[in-house]
Amino acid sequence: MILIGHLAADPEVKATPKGVYVANLRLATNTYAGKDEDGNGKEETEFHNLVVFGKTAEVLGEFLRKGRLLSADGRLRTRTWTDTAGLKHYKTEVVVNALTLLGPKPQEVAA
Repeated sequence: MILIGHLAADPEVKATPKGVYVANLRLATNTYAGKDEDGNGKEETEFHNLVVFGKTAEVLGEFLRKGRLLSADGRLRTRTWTDTAGLKHYKTEVVVNALTLLGPKPQEVAA
């Protein structure tokens, strides 16, 4: 699976108890969704959960910020778990094999 989109938030990078780094990212992609009643083109935005492991995950927190355009190549994985109330949950995510930074860095906003 290859996705091209903008980061919806800064990456969340953590280390497991065994010292393996894991980065979680949210990627927003846009799709043309036809025209509205006024004839204007409209888009739909879809958000994807991405997971990156290892050395790549370790450095992502330094280089990636919300709004950055990138390409992600990976495979789909759906995890399931049961919470303390006994409810079953599902989460589909892309386990990333390769990331490519595209375009210029987004402009940083002065506070």
